[in-house]
Amino acid sequence: MDDPNTNGARSVSNEAESRTPRADAARNRDQLLAGATRVFASAGTEPSMRAIAREAGVGIGTLYRHFPTKESLVDAVYRSQVVRLTTGARELLDQLPPAAAMRRWMDLFGDWIATKNGMLDTLLAMIEAGEIAHGQTRIELLAAITTILDAGRAVDDLRRDVTAEDIAASLIGIFTVAPKPQREDLASRLLNLLMDGLRPQGHR
Repeated sequence: MDDPNTNGARSVSNEAESRTPRADAARNRDQLLAGATRVFASAGTEPSMRAIAREAGVGIGTLYRHFPTKESLVDAVYRSQVVRLTTGARELLDQLPPAAAMRRWMDLFGDWIATKNGMLDTLLAMIEAGEIAHGQTRIELLAAITTILDAGRAVDDLRRDVTAEDIAASLIGIFTVAPKPQREDLASRLLNLLMDGLRPQGHR
């Protein structure tokens, strides 16, 4: 007859062994996403899958196991960046006054624009095919800006007559003429000027 204690030990051991590959896979996926984001954000032209695997420090086979196509990788990077922006608004407000949170969020937005530019051809094709809901992303990003604006209005830290659409349009304009990372100094100067305009007159 089997020892019940032995069976229990085997069960715990098997469970631990099954968790280890899952944990390794999750780490590899996160590593790949981080590496892909860095490559896309700094690339002048859309990088190859091999370049992304090299930056992430994994083999090309590992990359394809997690992301069988470039489209699946672009989709994952795009969505992770949108989550970073939408959750970032509340997280920044937990740490900073509203105006400072808004300025820091603008930097996150610039990182997102830079990442988008590095995967633009694939991204546009996916939007055209309906694989990415660009309109929904816009709604989510405007809601994130509104969250910070509302907090700023409540303590008279940000102007009451500015809308999320105003800020989004301004940011797109700034990062069009001063893309990151190529013209980061100019982008920072323009963002600071924008922030001056967003503060109530007595706070500038």
